[in-house]
Amino acid sequence: MELDDRKVKILKAIIKNYLETGEPVGSRTISKYADLKLSSATIRNEMADLEELGYIVQPHTSAGRIPTDKGYRFYVDDMMSQKETELVNREQVVTDREKEVESMQGILSQKVDKVEELLQNVAKVLAKDTNYATMVSAPQVKGNKLKFVQLSQLETNKILAVIVMEGNIIRNKVITVSEDLSQENLLKLNILLNTSLTGLSLQEMNLSIVSKMENQAGEHMQLVKEVVDAIVETISGEDNLKIYTSGATNIFKYPELSDSTKASELIYALEEKQSLTDFVKDTESDDSDNTGIQVYIGNEAPVESMKDCSVVTATYELQDGMRGTIGIIGPKRMDYDKVVEKLKTIQNQLDDVFKKS
Repeated sequence: MELDDRKVKILKAIIKNYLETGEPVGSRTISKYADLKLSSATIRNEMADLEELGYIVQPHTSAGRIPTDKGYRFYVDDMMSQKETELVNREQVVTDREKEVESMQGILSQKVDKVEELLQNVAKVLAKDTNYATMVSAPQVKGNKLKFVQLSQLETNKILAVIVMEGNIIRNKVITVSEDLSQENLLKLNILLNTSLTGLSLQEMNLSIVSKMENQAGEHMQLVKEVVDAIVETISGEDNLKIYTSGATNIFKYPELSDSTKASELIYALEEKQSLTDFVKDTESDDSDNTGIQVYIGNEAPVESMKDCSVVTATYELQDGMRGTIGIIGPKRMDYDKVVEKLKTIQNQLDDVFKKS
């Protein structure tokens, strides 16, 4: 049995009604949709077929139907496909959204000295505008490649290493060394480090490269080892991913999520953030370089405590391979159309803000 046009229309009507009300939908409600022009009996037969196909389910006897995860997946995939088609004729919709976009743009365009503050603002704006929980991860450099390192003498036996990675992420490291260095030897060491390590990721700084550098350093072999160890330790420290969340209490607005156990598990995941961190790292390590919108419904959700939710994510990509993830967490009956539009807007505006900074 396949989904013909009539079944598709009825399925969409059920889902749209359930998104608005959160109540099981009966055949009488669906029969009121003007463009269907079907009797309640015909609709009941079609609903029985949709239930057999796994797109809807009857939560209890004599109740109407609600969508299953399979039903939501069909609805979301169809919506995303239509949005791709709409991109060609985008101009018609722009006027209705101008004020909303300008408001969001104003918040993002404020002079923000720290990336952290900007991303916290993004999480708050999205939570307020959508009435769902939100998460935004700080941008990470894919591959963590070294741009250059600059060593300078601080005091006896102490060297300051300024380490610059792709994306212009700068880290300072004070290194205690086992010998004094003249300015001439410090210059030679800077040249050796940058000639050997510039453009390499942490994984590419292997034993053979380090051994070759130590041999070239001659009597300063131990010093080179100490400096390289410090650089590796500093770059490795970038694995501590920062995630900003907002709107956790919004979940209490939806009866299907406000059960005390479900709610506490979900809020814990949003506050504790480790499960979100694991999910974001999996998303950002994807070799497909996909920066589009992803929708996870029910059991597709990446975090165990979110199996009764839908999670919609977008990857924003900045210069030099810097990537971060924006996510919106809400009930399965979330307003997918609105959420996708919000994420696309934020994606574009983050890109603009960072290009201008």
